[in-house]
Amino acid sequence: MSSEHWWQNAVVYQVYVRSFADSDGDGVGDLAGIRSRLDHLVELGIDAVWLNPCYPSPQFDHGYDVADYFGIHAEYGDLAAFDELLAAARDRGIKIMMDLVPNHCSSQHRWFVDALAAAPGSRERARFYFRDGRPDGAGDAHGAPPNNWSAAFGGSAWTRPSADDSQWYLGTFTPHQPDFDHTNPDVQAMFAEVFEFWFDRGVEGFRVDAISPVGKHPELPDAPPVPEGTGMLQVTWENPYTVFRPEGHDVWRQFRATIDTYMDAHPDRDLTMVAEAYMNGRPDLMAAFVNDEQFHQAFAFDLLLSPWDKTEMERAIGDTLDLMDAGSTPTWTLNNHDVQRVVTRLGRDNATDPSTVTNNALESVATSVDIAVGLRRARAMITLAMAMPGSIYLYMGEELGLPEVLDMPDDRRQDPVFITTNGERLGRDGCRVPLPWTDDPSTNFGFSASPDASEPWLPQPEWWGEVAVDVVDQQDDATLDLYRELIAARRELAVPEGLGAMVLDLGDGLVAVRRGKLIAVTNVTATPIALDSDHDEGIADAMPVFASEPDELHTPGVIPPDSTIWFSTP
Repeated sequence: MSSEHWWQNAVVYQVYVRSFADSDGDGVGDLAGIRSRLDHLVELGIDAVWLNPCYPSPQFDHGYDVADYFGIHAEYGDLAAFDELLAAARDRGIKIMMDLVPNHCSSQHRWFVDALAAAPGSRERARFYFRDGRPDGAGDAHGAPPNNWSAAFGGSAWTRPSADDSQWYLGTFTPHQPDFDHTNPDVQAMFAEVFEFWFDRGVEGFRVDAISPVGKHPELPDAPPVPEGTGMLQVTWENPYTVFRPEGHDVWRQFRATIDTYMDAHPDRDLTMVAEAYMNGRPDLMAAFVNDEQFHQAFAFDLLLSPWDKTEMERAIGDTLDLMDAGSTPTWTLNNHDVQRVVTRLGRDNATDPSTVTNNALESVATSVDIAVGLRRARAMITLAMAMPGSIYLYMGEELGLPEVLDMPDDRRQDPVFITTNGERLGRDGCRVPLPWTDDPSTNFGFSASPDASEPWLPQPEWWGEVAVDVVDQQDDATLDLYRELIAARRELAVPEGLGAMVLDLGDGLVAVRRGKLIAVTNVTATPIALDSDHDEGIADAMPVFASEPDELHTPGVIPPDSTIWFSTP
């Protein structure tokens, strides 16, 4: 497969808008703040920026509860500020991608407000899943939910607007996020308009949020019992009547048809649509969504989910590379706004346990964390991932080696996961703490533009200045230097080797991938491993060209512990 599109090998930088940079001193990040920090991204060497939802929203789920798909949230700016950001990014050779939330909107969306005021059977309610309740056994003929579905963030997936209402509405995540019924023509037409509106402004693609629950079994039957031991927040994803439904594929075909039609009318544009779904080690599922009629790409989360273990990492990489045969380029990532930062995940004392899923803070047990070990492994993991064919998505701050902020005061946490579980699950606030740009606490460590700024919307730890951009930028062999050099090396040494790759078995403790003449080798053990000349794929005679720990390039034939080395073979 040849590389024909910008997105096939792109390095995309994810910006969680609230937490990147605050230009007006209100303690909340904004579009002007992003624009003021674009040169940092230029120096990093990225190709595109993906913005988390910046539409008007009551912020119950910080933008993933969209009140208006055609505007900008007032705390972030307005459409003029968005256009200025897009123009400034374009001047620097950076493309802008946006986040699309198709499964649900905000309960404050105009359509849903109208639906609550309308009668059962109305056009307004037909845009959502309103259904009559069932008898509750206490004399109320509609006092129980229509079925037994659980919400992704805890509790029932159904909400009754009032005791006088005979109907309930479906909210797969929270009551603040009512699900759209995508079989409804109004819903279909609205999302087609959304694509065209933002493409007309110059947006080059969309990351599509939470695709797995889009499309429901038309009869909405009770979910079957879940496997024993299923965690509280995993119950929803075991429901076969709302997860990876065939009805969802109809939605993605409509979306893709809209995009293709737009590109036919604008042949100079090269647009993309990327699916976000945790497919739980099911490459067949991913292949079903990524094709000429649906998504251009889908996130390959298996490596992010993997413990620091040879077998699990090889499976995650191999399954993803197999998708190349179906014509898709993978989309790799190790961090995002929904998971514990990789430094913390891989620094946990159970990070090497093959039975441990280390994907996030939602179900994880409390364990001790060695940040130094986690950082070394994180550097090795990103060096391995950067060698892969396909695009790679970085999450803001990972280039600084930021760990998860685990000790945030409970009264400052805002994630609905923490709130709806009454604190039983930490939620995702720890990876969303506003970035440190300087070591000056009076400006919220440079996050805000002046010392007169309000406190940031999430608290920053006292030590945050130690990992600030201007501090680590002065340090030899800092993680920031690694990312800059790694992105440049990827472009020079990996991308020219094409889009084919394969996993190699170099023996115990080593994970290896060949991409043309380039071979990346990762040691997932705590001791150095000498390459076995009987099956080293010619590495013993090859030149080491990059390493996650630069001072370790000069030990011929040995892969240091918890590190990755790239070799260029003849």
